[in-house]
Amino acid sequence: MFLIQTTGRLRYAAPLLLIVALAACSKQDDAAAPATAPGAAATPAAPPPPAVSAEVQAMNADALREAATKALRENRIYAPGGDNAMEYYLALRDKLPTDPGVSSALTDLMPYTLIAAEQSIAREEFTEAQRLSAIIEKADPKAPALPRLQQSIAAAQQAVAQRAVTDEAAKTKAVEDARLKEQQRLTQQADQQRATEAAAAQQLVQQQEAARAEAARQETERQATAQREAAERQAAAARAAVPAAAAASAQSLRAVSTPAPRYPPEALRSGTSGEVLVEITVGTDGAVTNARVVRATPARVFDREALNAVRRWRFEPVDAPVTTRRTIGFSPG
Repeated sequence: MFLIQTTGRLRYAAPLLLIVALAACSKQDDAAAPATAPGAAATPAAPPPPAVSAEVQAMNADALREAATKALRENRIYAPGGDNAMEYYLALRDKLPTDPGVSSALTDLMPYTLIAAEQSIAREEFTEAQRLSAIIEKADPKAPALPRLQQSIAAAQQAVAQRAVTDEAAKTKAVEDARLKEQQRLTQQADQQRATEAAAAQQLVQQQEAARAEAARQETERQATAQREAAERQAAAARAAVPAAAAASAQSLRAVSTPAPRYPPEALRSGTSGEVLVEITVGTDGAVTNARVVRATPARVFDREALNAVRRWRFEPVDAPVTTRRTIGFSPG
């Protein structure tokens, strides 16, 4: 992973920065080196610039550290020459050879510089490839990939020189085909990477939306349950209050006259006994204003006489009408 400067110290940056930097490599290469015409590839290239420019070498340690951090942030890992993270860290290592953070940063950035050098070779930009090779060699003279890279540069240059004496049309076609193939490969890789990142982002959005929907559902269910329980408690309290109020009102009634009911002759002859539960409403003047049978045992034997009797009942006047229930018993003995 990269090392960046924070409050005067090098700290490890998130691995995501490496992914972003690698995705920007192809754009960095296009901006860093000028396009090379196919016919000009056979012309001997000018000597490459040194691994670290004189201007960078002249900077002090603090300036180098700040410049390296800025270059990393702007994805200038190895280009342009004289203004990239690799050169700043190499110059900083010359001034601070024992700083482990600088050495670790160079080790982390080496793979990207190597990839850029190989891409420069593929594009036949040998001056840029040699500059990057010089950076790699200065960073680690014993890098395992360095001999292969140098051989690749030499072989590519020789191939270009040999190709220059062949048929120009065939050479141009071969170069163009190779370039298009490599470009397609890189484009496919970039497209696949973007598709993977887009799918991951979409999946994350869906998961977040599902989590929010589930949380909202649970909250709605919780509120509904709380409202239902509150309504049930209120209903229970109301049901409990009605009998209590009725009982209190019934206790306030004071009977003045409660004549007994007449015993039905048929029930008397047959020796039938029973009882009738009646509900009566007593008006403010103490008279019974309404009466009905709630339950009778046996049914329809004593109902009429029970109602006739309670309608003649009188109570002391009350402040408001009172509804109560009374049981009237019938026994032949």
